[in-house]
Amino acid sequence: MTTDDSPEIVAPKPVQRLPMVAIVGRPNVGKSTLMNRIIGRREAIVQEKPGVTRDRKSVEAEWNGRVFELVDTGGWMPGGTDLDKKVTEQSEKAIKEADVILFVVDATVGPTDDDLAVARMLARGSAPVIVAANKVDHESHENAIWDFLSLGLGDPMAISALHGRTTGDMLDRMLTYFAPAAPEEELAPSEEDEGNQMFSVALVGRPNVGKSTLFNRLIGEDRSVVHDMAGTTRDSVDTIVETEHGPVKFVDTAGMRRKSRIEDGTEYFSMVRALQSVDSADAALLVIDATEGITHQDQRLAERIDASGSPIVVLLNKWELLNEEGRNEVLYQMSQRLHFLGDSAVLRISALNGRGVHRLLPALETAIEAYHRRVPTRKVNDVIRRAQQAQPGPHGVRVMYATQGAADPPTFTLFSNKTVPPHYLRYLERMLREEFDLGATPIKLRVRKRTDG
Repeated sequence: MTTDDSPEIVAPKPVQRLPMVAIVGRPNVGKSTLMNRIIGRREAIVQEKPGVTRDRKSVEAEWNGRVFELVDTGGWMPGGTDLDKKVTEQSEKAIKEADVILFVVDATVGPTDDDLAVARMLARGSAPVIVAANKVDHESHENAIWDFLSLGLGDPMAISALHGRTTGDMLDRMLTYFAPAAPEEELAPSEEDEGNQMFSVALVGRPNVGKSTLFNRLIGEDRSVVHDMAGTTRDSVDTIVETEHGPVKFVDTAGMRRKSRIEDGTEYFSMVRALQSVDSADAALLVIDATEGITHQDQRLAERIDASGSPIVVLLNKWELLNEEGRNEVLYQMSQRLHFLGDSAVLRISALNGRGVHRLLPALETAIEAYHRRVPTRKVNDVIRRAQQAQPGPHGVRVMYATQGAADPPTFTLFSNKTVPPHYLRYLERMLREEFDLGATPIKLRVRKRTDG
């Protein structure tokens, strides 16, 4: 049943805007490699193949004490297929929003017609542009960069994103275009500094089941490229959404298929990134294409999510395309192939037209509330005491005192006289879950052993 007081999903409300830096350019010039170099970790998937990056990917980065938002875009591809046009639209949107633009070109190739087309578009904008002539791996190759003066965007800078050569000089120049930092920009505590972590929800499913369409509807903007072709999303993209229960981070993952169907290295790394998103998420939305029924791969994915310990909401997408007989068949398959999910919520939705999507947050409500729950120390110790009376610890093990040290997720510290065996710790965890109705929400148990003397 739908009620008027159901939590509404609204567009994100930025608390404080960081300077935005967009990395743009035609495909395969090294944009994602440069992003990974700047942030110091492999966040974007990199492969020597055009079209690997298709969505805008945004991360926080820092250089010389200044924090900024770094946006990696898909290659700018005028003309081409419908998918190419959507990728280009994402790049153009990032260009319009950016405070500084890093225009990456390939010094080993020289200026191309596509480079010139991008340059003309950038020249019409107001944001300062740094032309980063990439793949200059040795100073003997630097003379090749001056051909890029023909772009009309000022002196190019010779860099090597792969080896890090002179990227620091490029970032120093980038900082000169930033507005002076507000005092609170450097002093504002992060979520982790305050001891809280944001509730995160991973959207998981096979390729082309409608995850990105649902993701775009949830966050209120076309952030992920949506196209009727399997494998459009190659990386995990996340966005924070303000809800009645506080901010929630939704993570759109690449579609996961069987290893035997993975055709190249890029798709393999996409699958690895998606699995990492599942493991680190506090809940998962398993999106299933109802028109195809519950496939063997859907079953494998459900088992993988279940093993991670995250609460699951199953979303039967494209429900409006089924007749009565088809709907009954899908529900029967659910009972046979996903029976191990127990009481997990099952929603029948249409990501395309939004039908049923408003029930998603209410279905996650219990998990979100449990994630934020705090329990008085007295009640924690009462549960531990009763659990030990019912089943004493092996070999004289005894928990003498317990307290909840943090929430988001619930974290309990147990003070014991000896090392607590894993099987007994699982028993105590089960007692805490049942007593405080924590469901499948991840909780942490920390044991502190008393030291004599």
